[in-house]
Amino acid sequence: MSVDRRPVRSTPNRTTADLSSYPDLVVIYLGMRVNEPRGVRTLASFGSKIRKSVEAQPDGLLLHENLLFSLFPPHAGMRQYWRDFDSLERWARSLPHQQWWQQFLRDRGGTGFWHETYFRGGQIESVYIDMPGTGLAKFAPVTPARGSLFSARRRLGMQERGEQPPGIPEEELYQR
Repeated sequence: MSVDRRPVRSTPNRTTADLSSYPDLVVIYLGMRVNEPRGVRTLASFGSKIRKSVEAQPDGLLLHENLLFSLFPPHAGMRQYWRDFDSLERWARSLPHQQWWQQFLRDRGGTGFWHETYFRGGQIESVYIDMPGTGLAKFAPVTPARGSLFSARRRLGMQERGEQPPGIPEEELYQR
């Protein structure tokens, strides 16, 4: 195989993001996948809710982008950039998100959900609910997200904070 030695036709405009002002940056990908017919309605119902929550400009949310992972089966999501984990967690454990999460955990409405969170410092945490292998779980071993792996904070090895309870306590979620 030979090396292409043709001259560059024009100089590319290569840039990079200077993240020095964002030492605690967190990027989270979230997705919802339709697993059964009634899931189409569940997935569609989140569009306006998410739009309104983004328009409310939660403290710490730097950027929100909608994504489409597949048409068949329908699988949509988003990528969000947060100033830091505390801002993301504070929003996730407050209204309206807390209520959405409680309702979803009680009845997933024919869908599956996942998120993967990436930290500038190199940490990663994830959770998958009623999902086939997706993202990290498609190549890495999976384990039940219970006990020390129940919450994002626990998966990251951080101490839980009492002022922000999870959407549904683990004991209630698995009481059966």
